[in-house]
Amino acid sequence: MKRIYIIVTVLVCSLSAFSQNQDIPFDKNYFQNQKDAFKQANSDLKAGEAAFGKEFYYEALQYYLEAQKFNPNYSLLNYRIGVCYMNLPMKFKSLDYFEKAYQLRRDVADDIHLMLARSYHLNGQYDKAIGEYKAHLAVLTPMEAPEMKPQLEKYIAECECGKQLMENPARAFIDNAGSVLNSRYNDHSPLISADESMMIFTSNRNNGRTESPEDGQYDEDIYVSYNEKKNWQVPDAIGEPINTQFDDATVGLFPDGQQLLIYNGRKGGGDIEQCSLKGLKWEYPKAMPKPINTEYRETSACFSPDGRRIYFVSDRPGGFGGSDIYVCTRTAKDKWGEAVNLGPIINSQYDEEAVFMHPDGRTLYFSSKGHNTMGGYDIFMSRMDDKGNWSEPVNMGYPINSPGNDLCFVISANGRHGYCSSVRPEGSGGLDIYRMTFLGPEKPYTLSGEDNLISARSQPVSDMVMEASVELVTIRLTIVKGVVRDAISNEPVSATIDIVDNEKNEVIFTSQTNSATGKFLVSLPSGKNYGLMVKADNYLFHSENFDIPAATEYQEIEKDIALNNIKKDVKIILKNVFFETGSAKLKPTSYAELGRLTKLMSDIPALKIEISGHTDNQGSKATNQRLSEARAKSVVDFLISEGVDASRLEYKGYAFDQPVADNSTKEGRAMNRRVEFKVLSTE
Repeated sequence: MKRIYIIVTVLVCSLSAFSQNQDIPFDKNYFQNQKDAFKQANSDLKAGEAAFGKEFYYEALQYYLEAQKFNPNYSLLNYRIGVCYMNLPMKFKSLDYFEKAYQLRRDVADDIHLMLARSYHLNGQYDKAIGEYKAHLAVLTPMEAPEMKPQLEKYIAECECGKQLMENPARAFIDNAGSVLNSRYNDHSPLISADESMMIFTSNRNNGRTESPEDGQYDEDIYVSYNEKKNWQVPDAIGEPINTQFDDATVGLFPDGQQLLIYNGRKGGGDIEQCSLKGLKWEYPKAMPKPINTEYRETSACFSPDGRRIYFVSDRPGGFGGSDIYVCTRTAKDKWGEAVNLGPIINSQYDEEAVFMHPDGRTLYFSSKGHNTMGGYDIFMSRMDDKGNWSEPVNMGYPINSPGNDLCFVISANGRHGYCSSVRPEGSGGLDIYRMTFLGPEKPYTLSGEDNLISARSQPVSDMVMEASVELVTIRLTIVKGVVRDAISNEPVSATIDIVDNEKNEVIFTSQTNSATGKFLVSLPSGKNYGLMVKADNYLFHSENFDIPAATEYQEIEKDIALNNIKKDVKIILKNVFFETGSAKLKPTSYAELGRLTKLMSDIPALKIEISGHTDNQGSKATNQRLSEARAKSVVDFLISEGVDASRLEYKGYAFDQPVADNSTKEGRAMNRRVEFKVLSTE
């Protein structure tokens, strides 16, 4: 009996060793003592096979994982679990299963080396990926080689690029945007207003419709979140008429957050549509016209900050390969001109996607499978020079980019924070929204309490070393934002805002305040003398001047503007009227402002006004009196030359008797040197 016991023990141990290292198929003969459990697991396996055959990978995965719990050592099952993951967002999870399948059976599938290579690649194990890509290259048949070899060589080049980028990370760190924005479903395509106060994004989260067996997601809907005290608030569905029973996805957002571009599946193939925010409600989307929308796929778009150009992605014929980036420009008749391909510097022989123009109007961000990507889509940056030429795209580097797809990059106007969509191991379960913080130029290292604090704060992403590998462009841009209100009631006013190039006497951009809140936001690239004109029915117009030298770096200016009703004794400062130094000669940069005053006089035939000149307190009273009066007369003479009846105009000089600021400061004196008009009569 003792000898028999020893033999039985040896047999049990041998079977245990066999089960750990050998391929065990789903055969009831292997599981005689687990008949009920085998029956259930085999049923799960068959259900998984049925779903797998229909390419319902999410449904198949749920059944396969249950079957694998019972029998973890079936090579084909592990392989197919890996294939399911490779067809779902969390592709990097395939690696354990492909490795297990290969360990159990070297010839489990003809493409096992390719599958291992892709998994190693997506997990950032580049050397192992290169080895497996080369192993698959070695077994290609003569029929397969012409098509597969170039793709495999590209994958190997991506691995080499990934190794270089990870050795020299960008001075930035990246964090998951958190559970407030992200769910276990796909959350992607974030869009932000220029001041980072609002985010609009797309999500496949549970919306009460039917879950897809292919990927476990629901139809796409659009959601809105607001940034309060530097924290994103719980998002709300944007609602009708934008969200429909079809897929609705975010595409592009105007810097002020009042014009939204979406991708909508209501017409089958899908179109890019434009939505306008009127007060607190979004209007019904309108399809963009030809040549933007075509019978081909247009998947991404954004406006230039002046609204005169639209950049978009299309796979129409005639490009450089796959999807390309195009641009259309508004004509003088407010129609969109022909679509122009951005050319071979931007577009590669592979797909470009997810285009975004920074509010500076020069810096273009986009995702590409071409150029020097480290895998899938990487985010690139290019800048347009004064002649309209694009610079060679720069890979934004690691950790901004990953071995997988990194898409839909947007960046705040100040260049401090960026957002993108990506699938990463620390994610919530699919595509997540990630936030990047750019650190700027590296400073000399010193040991201090502050350094230790920074080190502690960055510890959660300590594997992302902060070293410069991509030049972060200096933002030369001014954001002007605020609220337009009635000067008496303090209620918001729906007003039109014109941005004028004072040198050219040309309106270069027109915007609207939000009719419910009175809020506005405009972006002014450095290097121009701008006039900002605010006008509304039954109100006198308001003007501001922003002379922004080319070297001016990013700044935000808040202006709360009070508009006055057109009534007797109301005074308005003409902030864009300029004279030669110490002279009453008008500068040409004044003509735009005076043209608007001329139009006001034409629109209100009964309006009579006094033009008044004012100076600072430098110099004698007599000299300043003569100068202030001469300047007021110059304005009146200009208005008369434009057709305004002289009987409706008076002029007077007040020297420095009516200051509006402290004459003891340079800034105060500049404010006191002004021209005003006062309403004398409206009847």
